[in-house]
Amino acid sequence: MSEESGRRNLRMPNSDQVFAVVTEHLGGNHVRLHCEDGKTRLGRIPGRMKYRIWINEDDVVLAEPWDWQDEKATIEWRYTGQDAAQLRAEGHIQ
Repeated sequence: MSEESGRRNLRMPNSDQVFAVVTEHLGGNHVRLHCEDGKTRLGRIPGRMKYRIWINEDDVVLAEPWDWQDEKATIEWRYTGQDAAQLRAEGHIQ
């Protein structure tokens, strides 16, 4: 992290991942996601994240759509508010 600019190197999506915003909590380990490719998907919070990282509405996440069901995705990463602001400022997400 460079101290003068405050910019951090953030985790970016690979070829089969997309940025998404959590729009609704559906209970259990499921959320509704609005992905950057314009699709709305059912997001699944994997067990490795479920009790360690709280995912709330309006959080920016990194999601990996399923190969066999494109309307579903697995959440791979949650960005903090500061990281999400940096992504917006750099034009990666709206």
